[in-house]
Amino acid sequence: MKNKLTIYILVAMVIGVVVGSLIHNTADTDLIKSFSTNIKLLATIFIRLVQMIIAPLVFSTLVVGIAKLGDLKAVGRVGGKALLWFVTASLISLLIGMLVVNITQPGVGMNPAGVDASGVADVVGKTKGFSLQNFVEHIVPKSVFEAMATNEILQLVVFSIFFGVAMAGMGEKAKPLIKALDVLAHIVLKMVGYVMLTAPLGVFGAIAAAIAINGLDILLVYIKYFGAFLAGIALLWVFLLIVGYVFLGKRLAPLVKRLGQPMLIAFSTTSSEAVFPKLTEELERFGCKDKIVSFILPLGYSFNLDGSMMYMTFASIFIAQAYGIHLDLGTQLTMLLVLMLSSKGVAGVPRASLVVVAATCGMFDIPVEGIALILPIDHFCDMFRSGTNVLGNALATTVVSKWEGELAEETVEVA
Repeated sequence: MKNKLTIYILVAMVIGVVVGSLIHNTADTDLIKSFSTNIKLLATIFIRLVQMIIAPLVFSTLVVGIAKLGDLKAVGRVGGKALLWFVTASLISLLIGMLVVNITQPGVGMNPAGVDASGVADVVGKTKGFSLQNFVEHIVPKSVFEAMATNEILQLVVFSIFFGVAMAGMGEKAKPLIKALDVLAHIVLKMVGYVMLTAPLGVFGAIAAAIAINGLDILLVYIKYFGAFLAGIALLWVFLLIVGYVFLGKRLAPLVKRLGQPMLIAFSTTSSEAVFPKLTEELERFGCKDKIVSFILPLGYSFNLDGSMMYMTFASIFIAQAYGIHLDLGTQLTMLLVLMLSSKGVAGVPRASLVVVAATCGMFDIPVEGIALILPIDHFCDMFRSGTNVLGNALATTVVSKWEGELAEETVEVA
């Protein structure tokens, strides 16, 4: 069934490209806009179904995982190893973006004059109040129910850590609740299987809508930019896979094979969040202990978006190049550190990468309206960013499991 679903998703992608291209090439502007809006509802339904189960999954699995870890010392040890990976991977990703954009210089010679900036307002609007206060608000919840309602994963993690540690401290009295939450987690994971059956429809809707609006010609218009971006993504993949092989050895290949379907869904829907529940299930089947997966993976979705991090430095410096603004090495390294910190303040914000890029450009006196230069091609870049984010978080979770001596043999699935 798993192989059939992957085939259905691939077929849905192809049909989406064909249908989207036909609409883009034959319909008038009003019909294209109407078609895109309506067909995208399929993708919206799929993503909302996934979002529906994220909060109960994060809460139940993380609380049970912490209770199984046993004490605050163990939580701190595992969390420390995870943060070490996250910070290192984020810095390397940012550096790769900076390196590639400086070597290829895709923005040099581009004329920003006359670019349609009508779509910038929505992105720029989200950068208002971008500050330390917002950073804290995205981490510390004022209400767990609000965090659940808005799928603020990082806030859910903070509450669940407190709840799990407190429950572990209760000893025998808390065991019935631990057992109940463990059952809840397995029920939600069962729901994942049902939700994934709608994935092909969601993929078709997302691809058809994007192609209908932009057309495939946009790839030719932005061939230098897109080509340089893909080179950066390829370099990042090489780095991640080499590091993964160092720690996992021969088990890296089976892991990547198991990640095929989650990465394909993230790629086609441009949403790494959409595969969070499925990724949880796949990593546990690969041999990662549930207590590690439930702790590391939610943190990774806030702190370890490697593909997005690479894109942030790439896009920011590209805009500076397009406007003829020279940034010396010191300024670029400062920008890198700013991106490293500021990207953690917009967890859960739609099109978060563009929001961070817009905010960073404003800090370094780079015209924020330069975002309009990359908006037309951003959807296609987002596909590769999302797939890379899934790979990065899966490797982080698996490697930390190996460090903790909690990586078991892969579960053999019965056909």
